[in-house]
Amino acid sequence: MNQTLERTTHDVEEVVEKWSIAELRGDVRTLGELLIDDFVGIGPLGFMLNKQQWLGRYSGGDLRYDTFALEEMTVRAFDDAAIVTGRQEQAGMARGHAIPGGGRATLVLVRPNGRWQLANWQLSPIAGKPS
Repeated sequence: MNQTLERTTHDVEEVVEKWSIAELRGDVRTLGELLIDDFVGIGPLGFMLNKQQWLGRYSGGDLRYDTFALEEMTVRAFDDAAIVTGRQEQAGMARGHAIPGGGRATLVLVRPNGRWQLANWQLSPIAGKPS
């Protein structure tokens, strides 16, 4: 791996880690900085949230994570874009209901102004083994 690609991969991994910590803590200020203005999040049931809706999940205590992490992370880096896949592990409460344990996550990061930001997130449940 060349040094530029190694540096890009490292920088992207750092942003994803910062995002994971901000999600865990409900840190809306940091999340607001990490998400681009036209961010789209696609949940495991197909719902879509824009940036304001994503940040609004934390208002009024509707969402609280006890654990949140992206594990088994793989980064595919390009010039000013990166695709990150991994296993999202999470536990907590949303609107009084337990949050499902996570799934396979895909994140798209872009670098529009020299700093990496999250443009898209999608979570898919992990099904059992095929019969």
